[in-house]
Amino acid sequence: MAETSAQHQIKPSKSVVMIGLMGAGKSRIGRELAALLGVPFVDADTEIVEAAGCSIPYIFEHYGEQAFRDVELRVINRLLDGPPHIIATGGGAFLNENVRTRILNHATSIWLRAELDILVERTGRRGGRPLLEKGDPREILDELMKERYPVYAMADIIVDSLDVTIADTVNDTAKALAEFLEGQQDSQ
Repeated sequence: MAETSAQHQIKPSKSVVMIGLMGAGKSRIGRELAALLGVPFVDADTEIVEAAGCSIPYIFEHYGEQAFRDVELRVINRLLDGPPHIIATGGGAFLNENVRTRILNHATSIWLRAELDILVERTGRRGGRPLLEKGDPREILDELMKERYPVYAMADIIVDSLDVTIADTVNDTAKALAEFLEGQQDSQ
């Protein structure tokens, strides 16, 4: 374990952005990763709620998904312009070409990839997920996977979010990030 911890001591010089479907663990893993690396953590959805002055379900219901995506883009741009930190994004953020381009050019992106059964189980634990309220959550998540996984695959790093402890996933993520950043330094 000491060897693994030593690999985690790398400090990112730019923000690290967690991407993936709802339930993949972006906020939880991102928060723990930030603590491990000693950098700040921010959840883009929380920042969107603060900027809009209302909940995400309210934005979707009263203004529509496009209005939400517009606010999301502004918030993510602001976060990327700030000092390095770990950013958890909403599941649809990386699909927006402008957001994706900014992330790929100004941050290190990590896709937390999860299987359908894991996503169904995790998203069933709490509400507040507008996209899952329009039908069978399993079918919706399956369609979202088909649509989004090819785009998520553009991320710098892919980590499988498995049915293991949070600590195991955080360690896997930190190790993958350290290896990626070390590779980046070696190529310069």
